Amino acid sequence: DNFNRKDSGLGKYIFMIALMERNQQLFYRVVMDYIEDMLPILYTPTVGKACLEYGHIFRRPRGMYLSAEDQGRMEEILGNWHFKNPRIIVVTDGERILGLGDLGANGMGIPIGKLTLYSACAGVPPSSTLPIMLDVGTNNQALIDDDLYLGLKMPRLRGDRYDAIVDEFVTAAERRFPQAVIQFEDFGKSNAFRLLMKYRDRVCTFNDDIQGTAAVTLSGIWSAMSLKGEDLSEQKFLFYGAGSAGVGIANLIVSALVQEGMEEDEARGRICLLDSKGLLVKNRIEELDDFKRPYAHDLEFVADLQTAVERIKPTVLIGVSGQGGSFTSDILQTMADVNSGDAHRPLIMALSNPTTKAECTAEEAYKHTQGRAIFASGSPFPDVTMHGRTYCPGQGNNA
Repeated sequence: DNFNRKDSGLGKYIFMIALMERNQQLFYRVVMDYIEDMLPILYTPTVGKACLEYGHIFRRPRGMYLSAEDQGRMEEILGNWHFKNPRIIVVTDGERILGLGDLGANGMGIPIGKLTLYSACAGVPPSSTLPIMLDVGTNNQALIDDDLYLGLKMPRLRGDRYDAIVDEFVTAAERRFPQAVIQFEDFGKSNAFRLLMKYRDRVCTFNDDIQGTAAVTLSGIWSAMSLKGEDLSEQKFLFYGAGSAGVGIANLIVSALVQEGMEEDEARGRICLLDSKGLLVKNRIEELDDFKRPYAHDLEFVADLQTAVERIKPTVLIGVSGQGGSFTSDILQTMADVNSGDAHRPLIMALSNPTTKAECTAEEAYKHTQGRAIFASGSPFPDVTMHGRTYCPGQGNNA
């Protein structure tokens, strides 16, 4: 009753965090009994608002903060954690929090929220979880100017100094907690793939934005194939967004197609990506990040999504751009047109978080495809009733 009396999502978030601090067992009981009500509050979309306001709603510390000033003594600091055998560590440096960008130390809300769900949804004991913030500064001037910002007020570290801090953390965690999984969460694209490649064969680790998002998205695509009555090998994929999430999903789709018997080059040819400048094509290859280059095809360059949809005629449109509203009514209508007939329903996945960053709403997807779209989004949307029929949108989120 007290939860429902709160008139905002942020108010409900603060109430539940206070309950967790007061009575952890009751907190998890409530979350497990009312998971559909709690998930949007404790994770996306409300956790995004909580991160934006983190210093202003701060009550007491949770998890561990390792800053650039702690270099040289991280193993000692980790030894102060009050549970001696954590099994899952979620760590962020706060550079790419959801679709909100660089939130620095305010990003601690994400590891805390993710690990809360590990306990509530997967039965991982809270004592086995450890949220960590690597505070290496921030380039968000509004945070630096904020008297209540909790992190280091300095420009974000790059290069060798940054790498040395991450490496010291990984080494210290490996020594102190040798049984723990290290989950990288919400790192910027310039570091996400690079750090995954560096540590994946050294410690038990994964990057949630690359691999977690990819696993959930592929499972959603497979579910959609059963609704469409089609095979994965029949699909053409167009991504709006070519960062760590987009390329991670694309890589896993390629792996799935290869497992089904398709040649890798042919599988990559079924997937096109647009970044902030336009379609990834061969004549842009010198300017592309290494992880994007395998998807630079021998196609004519187009700068906008509408033209790309018209020319490529995708059966699956995936949004991982962080650009709210970018799937316009014209784009959605074009997706319906190039997938005509009930036998060829378009799959629309607007996966950017939080809700304000979603490429389209569920209502827009159903309305502009005449109810033929199969739809999933990163943040939850309510059911849509249209023409006497109720549509229940899916949620595709690495939580």
